[in-house]
Amino acid sequence: MLATVDRSTTLVDLPTVRRRRARAAAAPSPAAAPASPGTTGDVLRIIADPRTPTYVTVFANGRRRYSYWRPIDPATGAGGCYAALPTAECDELQASGRITLGEPVVDPNRTTYRVRTAARVPQAPARPAVAPERRRVA
Repeated sequence: MLATVDRSTTLVDLPTVRRRRARAAAAPSPAAAPASPGTTGDVLRIIADPRTPTYVTVFANGRRRYSYWRPIDPATGAGGCYAALPTAECDELQASGRITLGEPVVDPNRTTYRVRTAARVPQAPARPAVAPERRRVA
């Protein structure tokens, strides 16, 4: 026999969002993220790495945000997301000509540029010292 009962007070067990491991437990590897993101050398290393596409977003109010794609670290499983870079240090690199901005992608509220390291101009090697010619005295 099948009976139906009105159970308006029964709680429904809804699926929950999976919780990720704490960030402290899943520390990124040194190759995926800089140990101290405050150094200009680490920022330049991240921008120069072809596996980490780097972008700057300039918002309508003038705020700039540099970010890069952090690849998944197979050892910890961390990554696979965008991470921010220090804006002041990236602006210094751009002002000094060490990074360049690519073609803009314009939205109504922001403009996004691809950030790349500046192409190095090959310096001409210094002239080697030429030994003076020896003349034979007859």
